[in-house]
This record gives sequence, C-alpha cells and structure tokens, in this order.
Amino acid sequence: MDLKEKLVSSFMAFEERVDVHSDLHDIRTNALKNFENKGFPTKKEEAWKYTSLNAILKNDFTVFPKQENAIEFNQVKKYFLHEIDTYKLVFIDGVFSSHLSSTTHDGIDVCLMSSALTKPKYKMVIDKYFNQIASKDESLTSLNTAFASEGAFINIPQKKVTDKPIEIMYFSTGNEAALLVQPRNLIIVGENSHVQIIERHQSLNENPVLTNSVTEIFAQKRAIVDHYKIQNDNIEANLIDNTYVSQQQESHVYVHTFSFGGNLTRNNLNFYHFGERLTSTLNGITIIGEKQHVDHYTLVNHATPNCESFQDYKGIFADRSTGVFNGKVLVEKEAQKTNAFQKSNNILLSDKATINAKPQLEIFADDVKCSHGCTVGQLDETAMFYMQSRGIPKKEAKALLMYAFSNAVIESIKIPELKQRITKIIAMKLGVNLGFDL
Repeated sequence: MDLKEKLVSSFMAFEERVDVHSDLHDIRTNALKNFENKGFPTKKEEAWKYTSLNAILKNDFTVFPKQENAIEFNQVKKYFLHEIDTYKLVFIDGVFSSHLSSTTHDGIDVCLMSSALTKPKYKMVIDKYFNQIASKDESLTSLNTAFASEGAFINIPQKKVTDKPIEIMYFSTGNEAALLVQPRNLIIVGENSHVQIIERHQSLNENPVLTNSVTEIFAQKRAIVDHYKIQNDNIEANLIDNTYVSQQQESHVYVHTFSFGGNLTRNNLNFYHFGERLTSTLNGITIIGEKQHVDHYTLVNHATPNCESFQDYKGIFADRSTGVFNGKVLVEKEAQKTNAFQKSNNILLSDKATINAKPQLEIFADDVKCSHGCTVGQLDETAMFYMQSRGIPKKEAKALLMYAFSNAVIESIKIPELKQRITKIIAMKLGVNLGFDL
C-alpha cells in the first residue's frame, strides 16, 4: 500500500478519533476528495517542474503520531531563542508538549488548534477564519486540511502589541522508522496589533521525516506581523511549508525564510491583498550543499490599489545542491498605483550545483511600477584577489563575500537576538569564524 492509499484508507479512523462539529466534517471530507483525485504533485505539473517527491514517498511513513514521546528541555534547549524570554508552543511528533511550552491568556490567545477546533468558545472564530484563505485546490494543502487536528492557534485582539515573541517549535524524536506529521497553524492579528513569530521544525535523529505544514495568517487593518521561519534540519528531514496570508488595509506582513538544512524543502508562500495601502515583504536566504534541495514558490496577488510588495531572495549553492525560485506577482486590473519589486540573486560554488529561477509578472493594470530581476553567477574573483592581497586567507575572504551577499536580508531581522543566531548559523554553514561577537 503506497502512502496515498494509506492516508485515504485511514481517514475514517482518524475522524473517529477527533471531536469535531459537522461543518468541519464537511470541510475535511471535501479536502480528502480533492487529495484523492489529485494525489501527490508530480513534475508533470508546472508548479512542481523542478521538484520531485518520488524518492521521499517510497518511505513507509507512520501517518498518526503516538502519544507524546517525552524529551527534556536540556535535549532541545539549543534550538530555542533562549537569549530572551518568549512564549512557546512545543510539539513532539505532532503532539503538544505542555511541560516544554509556555503559553499565556493575558489578553491574547496562544494555544492549540485542537482546542480551537473543538471548544464552543472558539466556534465563531473558526467558522470565520479556518480554511478561508488556504487553497481548496492544491493537493498537499487539501491533505493537511483533511487531517488537521493539532498545531498553533494564535489570536491577537485589537490594539495589542505582544510583549515578547512567540516560538512555535515542532520536534521529531525519530522513534518511528519514518514519520509523517501535518501541523496546522491559524494566526489572527487584530486591528492595530503587532506580533513577532519564530517557527522551526527540527528532527532529533536521522530517521526520515516528512512534514506537510499549513499556516493561515490574517492581518487586519494596520496590523504588523513579523514571521521568521528557521529551516536548518537534519539531512533526512523533508519539509513542505504552505503559508497563506490575508492582508487588510494598511497592514504590514513580513515573512523571512532561512533555509539551511534538510533533504528537501518546499516553501509555498501566498499573499492576498484585501485593502489599500498595505505592504507585503518576502525575504529569504538559502545556503545548502551536498544533495540538498530548496524550492521557493511565491505568489503576491495585488487585487487592490496603492499597495506595495517586496521580494528579496538570496541563494548560495554548493556541491550537488539544487535551488528553485518561482516567484509570481499578479497585478489585477483594479490594483492601480501598485509598487511591486522582486529579486532573486544566486551564487553557484560548484559546477554541479543548480538553480532554476523563474520570476514572473502578470500585470493587468496600467498605472503601476513593477520590476523583477534574477542573477546567477560565481563569486567575484577581483574582490577575492583584493581581499587576499590585503592578507585575508582565501577561505575567510570567500566567506566574507558570501556574508556580504546575504547581508541585506540579515539586516531585515528585527529581533537582535535572532539576528545573532542566524549570523552564527550562516558562519557555521560557511565553515568559518567571521569575527562577530555572538
């Protein structure tokens, strides 16, 4: 039995385990039908032309996590942003870990999707937001919707600035020979509110893991959302991250994606505009080697006037690694005075490394300012020679050039302690001590 057949045949047993109301039952059933009809995406689909899941799907994944596998804080402390205090939502093999988490009810909801999906007090919120912006057509999003039961539920009321960042951490123990987990996150940020979120998926050993995650973010009028995704997993970990963002008038949403580890990583990032004078910012740094594969697939749908979007993705590829950037900006007829900018810059450190880049603009309005650019090349030999002539060893000169190449995205990080952490990871990936005080 392949993974698709296993999932379809397990659906009824799954629904018997979860306490859900009839509306959610219909949503799940329709989502499963879509997944059953389409199956897992293949390279025959244009959106997946350069990314194949075939090798991953040969694993005999366990599709339902067991009860919480206990781990101690000391085993995972290094993965948290322990330099500052944060709210924490921690999941182990897809199951909430209360003793590792630190939540709050002090004017904001930082709790579990399982609670939000089942408790009557959340019904109005779930009916209004759950599965409203996530794709009803994309097969992996549909698969997640069909089996959605656990993840992070964050609801920030109006005029609330959270006093500290929120960390969402998903750990895989590796106690299963191979594990499929499907977290579902729902983030609602009210008018004039501000939140910072750090998200990480981390395996604790080398057993294969496939994570199929879906996050829906709703930014209301004048809301500010800073979302940081740290992807630095073990070499047998595979992540498919589907994020959908709905923005209202004058909101600002920033999504920063740092892709350093894992076997295969696919980031589907979709922004939808529902108000004027709003800003969407998508930044990313990818540094990979060996046979790693990272695919960024972005969409910004400009549907309203006087809005801005900025995309800046940097990629450094070594050995036999493969990168993909497929960025699409859609400017609809009503979206006059749009300002949209998209940039993908890439460095290949090996003759066997590959980058497939496809920046796209679809513009149906006539009063806009839109541009896109893509570069693929090697390190500047003249700059290398200059630095070496000033006494800097070749390895350090190479690393400094690559750090400078990534610096614009690094500088966009608004949490100083996180900026230091990302800088340290980059130095480790480059194999040098860059001389920063970390």
